[in-house]
Amino acid sequence: MPHSEIPVIETNRLVLRGPEPEDYPDFRATFSSYRSRFMGGPLNPYESWMLYAAEIGHGRIRGFGMWMFHDKASGRPLGMAGGWQPASWPEAEIAWIIWPETAGKGYALEATHAARRYFYETLGWDGAVSYLDPKNLDSIRLAERLGATRDVEARTVDGTDVCYRHPSPAALRHSQIADAIALEIAHYANPQFQPQGYALD
Repeated sequence: MPHSEIPVIETNRLVLRGPEPEDYPDFRATFSSYRSRFMGGPLNPYESWMLYAAEIGHGRIRGFGMWMFHDKASGRPLGMAGGWQPASWPEAEIAWIIWPETAGKGYALEATHAARRYFYETLGWDGAVSYLDPKNLDSIRLAERLGATRDVEARTVDGTDVCYRHPSPAALRHSQIADAIALEIAHYANPQFQPQGYALD
């Protein structure tokens, strides 16, 4: 899928579009920070540049990739979500990362839910996984909120990660998972909603 054909997806609060050169400073800042410790970081400037180039090139090679997602009202970049399957990845992965200052507002849940729906309904995926660091409790909680469960029988990337398997399209259609996700996103979109306790993406 050429970069110019990466679809633009809109949700209630977000606009998802392919990564552009002007998005790189936020990407570099995040991947050079402690925030990226569960995704191979922190990275030096050269490593950040190479990874960002890979993010753009991945869509051309695989036909799917990662979106940058932005606040619909302000245009402010918030993070990335989408598909990822570089060489040696056993299966197509749904991945995400949110910029540090925007965590805890449900944006990653909203973006990842939209990305998965596109992969299932438009590209015809019959399932997906997420490879997570077992110490990355935020991402594990997010995967579980998306309905994913740990698959102890699945191959992992390098043996240090764990595999969370997402519900199939049929399982999502015949369960309350999608409705629960929509309800949670609606809570976050309510300006009067103030989540208590540990911040979730």
